Amino acid sequence: MKFEHLIEINDPLNPLIDALSIQQLWRGLVLRAESPKLFVPHLDECIIDERTENSFRRRLRYGELVIEDRVVLEPMRRVSYLVAAQQDISESSLTMTIEAPTEETLFVRFRYEDGHDAATDAANAMYDEFRRSAYVESDIDTIGMLRDLASQGRLDAMLN
Repeated sequence: MKFEHLIEINDPLNPLIDALSIQQLWRGLVLRAESPKLFVPHLDECIIDERTENSFRRRLRYGELVIEDRVVLEPMRRVSYLVAAQQDISESSLTMTIEAPTEETLFVRFRYEDGHDAATDAANAMYDEFRRSAYVESDIDTIGMLRDLASQGRLDAMLN
């Protein structure tokens, strides 16, 4: 399954939403990668190791299920989560890309890929529709959390 969607962050025509700076948005996306328990309530533990300048490995525990992934940071542009095939989990990825088509507008493009072929995608069509809906809801919640953190000033002093 390949799936992507766009969430608008800043809309100059909508005075009801507070604008985020690209720096606040970037800090928030990095915070989501480094402190996922803030964003995923059913996550029991996240251990980060093997840090490089622009990436790190995480071990995420959901009860008995443990998933390892690598997060790759392209500063002020993109955060990629790469999951290698492990146990019963197939290779997959999530990429969050910041898009700024104008000075006043800001978006995040969320792109999911699960590494399945077309035949597997066809067999999983109903399940994948549920997953797409869950992904969109989770991503909307992520942006909502970033807005809350920004309104509290918590994205201003981080990551100097």
